[in-house]
Amino acid sequence: MSARGFRLAADRCFVIGEVAMAHDGSLGLAHAFIDAIADVGVDAVKFQTHIAAAESTSAEPFRVPFSRQDATRYNYWARTAFTAEEWHGLAEHCEARSVTFLSSPFSPEAVELLDALGMPAWKVGSGEVGNLQLLDRMAATQKPVILSSGMSPLAEIDAAVERVRNAGADVAVMQCTTAYPCPPERVGLNMIPILRARYGCPVGLSDHSGMIYPGLAAATLGIEILEVHVTMNRSMFGPDVPASVTVDELRQLVEGVRFIERTRAYPVEKDTLAVEFQPLRDIFTRSVVARTDLPAGTVLRASHLTTKKPGTGIPGGQLPDLVGRRLRRAVAADALLHEEDLEETHTG
Repeated sequence: MSARGFRLAADRCFVIGEVAMAHDGSLGLAHAFIDAIADVGVDAVKFQTHIAAAESTSAEPFRVPFSRQDATRYNYWARTAFTAEEWHGLAEHCEARSVTFLSSPFSPEAVELLDALGMPAWKVGSGEVGNLQLLDRMAATQKPVILSSGMSPLAEIDAAVERVRNAGADVAVMQCTTAYPCPPERVGLNMIPILRARYGCPVGLSDHSGMIYPGLAAATLGIEILEVHVTMNRSMFGPDVPASVTVDELRQLVEGVRFIERTRAYPVEKDTLAVEFQPLRDIFTRSVVARTDLPAGTVLRASHLTTKKPGTGIPGGQLPDLVGRRLRRAVAADALLHEEDLEETHTG
């Protein structure tokens, strides 16, 4: 699943640092987010593109009553919007930093704006999965469509996946729970294999926990996409801060995901490892040794023997098998027994 500047691979998770609206309409802060997020090694920086007149009315309520300057959600979208030229600058900045520029559109007009920038894939927010007009406009570009499933029952996701595929576009589906922050009981990691089996497509996690742990856990399940909200620090303004990781935490998350990918890429075989680590086994394992000086001809009893390091003699686990065998030659106390010290057959 790929398009210019966007590629999903089975062996590497595509990590998205989500700015969303954390810039609060400050273009300078939006560019600062790009630099901060790119520095930690993500694959993409994502925003949200809201065009108030195309998306909202004065009746739209705030999810969280956070704004001290916007009377309505419509006013908030209008105040924090960027111009087409400013979006172009943000996309160019991402390209200069070698990260993919993404932004979720919330209207067909926003799709038109972002498509003109050459954005390589579409991310559908949880509240827009049932927005058929929006889905159709995205899929018509033939670019990959990533669906977030936070508010949708399976039937609605089924319909969206089918609609995108029927238009000839690739699709990916992300497990998401629309809670800010999302508690561990509602993250829904169990849905990742279910979504993969149900749709036969790349799957991922859009996480709102504000922690790095769900993303790491999801990486062990082989997700192809991981998206997390990002904040510069937890004292910043905005409704998404409690559901965001800090830039430093994002760095840990990316490092952890890449570490997990390497562990998954190199399965181990225990017998092969045992051979490889034989020098360490010689040091750390035990051999059968004599408790006291034993003369040649001694018929060994359990009381004659014990096990001690190193493991370069007869393995300690074979001690019971030596009881009743006869020494071919004298053995000093604490000497490691070897097969050549013993006669070949047991005494009666």
